[in-house]
Amino acid sequence: MNSNLIGSQNFKAYFYLFFATLFWAGNFTIGKFASIENIPPYSLSFLRWLLVWLILFPFTYKEILKLKSEISKNLTLFFILGFSSVGVFSAFTYNALVHTQVINASLFNTAIPVSIILVCFLLKIEKTNIFQISGLIVSVLGILAIITRLDLDILLTLNFNKGDIYMLIAIISWGIYSAFLKKKTINISLLSLVQVVCTFGLIILFPAFLFELAQGKTIEVNNNLFYILLYIAIFPSIGSYYCWAGAVSIIGANRAGIFLSLIPLFSTIFAMIFFNEKFLFFHFIGSVLIILGLFLSNKKVINA
Repeated sequence: MNSNLIGSQNFKAYFYLFFATLFWAGNFTIGKFASIENIPPYSLSFLRWLLVWLILFPFTYKEILKLKSEISKNLTLFFILGFSSVGVFSAFTYNALVHTQVINASLFNTAIPVSIILVCFLLKIEKTNIFQISGLIVSVLGILAIITRLDLDILLTLNFNKGDIYMLIAIISWGIYSAFLKKKTINISLLSLVQVVCTFGLIILFPAFLFELAQGKTIEVNNNLFYILLYIAIFPSIGSYYCWAGAVSIIGANRAGIFLSLIPLFSTIFAMIFFNEKFLFFHFIGSVLIILGLFLSNKKVINA
């Protein structure tokens, strides 16, 4: 392949990844605003993706109808993609932000690349080398540093912050999504892909939405709700998912995953500005270990 074409494709992938991570970082900030506004997390996630579905429908329904037989052959794959991304990652992230800081929640995203590597290794989707396994172990230590806040008593008593546990489940779920995205063989546009994944995610989120309503957790309709939904439906949903899927299709899940480290960088800046959050010592240690793990996991094995 022509080197100029390769360079052009790489630049396109990096362009996609920059904006995907910027929009996702904004999602953490808006998610925290939503928790302050007492918007229930599962309801927020359901309404977010319902709005996405409605926005995309006029642009995607013709292609989806045309590909309905192919889509029906890949129902299991699309169910996994919808469950892991829209159903779990999105909803659990908003749930986490009710209980923990933006900085904490976003730092967990730094570990998503090793989550992708772990899932790819377990399911034999991509080859894994000794450096990736070593990086995985080091990054897990970084996650433990954040969860325990470097307090041994928290580890011994298992008295973890509920929000941190939600985020841990969320990043594993995103690893599953990214790994299975690599297995997609159907030739479908990125917007239609988001539409189909969104459809399955909404089916999964609907019972959780009804459960919150049954618990009396209603949403006050006001301007703040309108602006929150507008942002999370357009930028971290359509924009980020489109950019992420496009980047993965060009450079693969493992290489794309490295750029997710930009999310906590952007999110930390936003958290300090809007919520006066502090970047503490355990954040620093956890970040260093996770980033060291990322460098290790992307080191190539040199064959003798």
